[in-house]
Amino acid sequence: MAVIRPEWPHEPDQHAMSSRTAHSETFSRARASEHSPSGNLDALIQRVAGASMDEIDGVIRELESMRELLRREAERVSFDLAAFVNVTQSSMSAMRVISDSLKNLRPSSNNERQSHE
Repeated sequence: MAVIRPEWPHEPDQHAMSSRTAHSETFSRARASEHSPSGNLDALIQRVAGASMDEIDGVIRELESMRELLRREAERVSFDLAAFVNVTQSSMSAMRVISDSLKNLRPSSNNERQSHE
């Protein structure tokens, strides 16, 4: 998942300018902003926004790990359910065999009772 971050003076747009030009331009903007009242406000906003972005990134990582946990649990439950279905089908087959065997025994035991009487 891509995380969109605002471009701060200390994080220049790498596609727009070379790294040497970006570094010198960032340094001169940072030095100029240190001495102006708006520069102090900009720095404060950048710190607050940076902390917020870090917090959002942390939440995104937690959500991704929860998504992975849920995916693994879904696979486990699916596997367990398939095993349960197999055991149930085997049990039903065994019960049918036992039931059929008991049905076959009943008529003969009734015939034996009638012959003994």
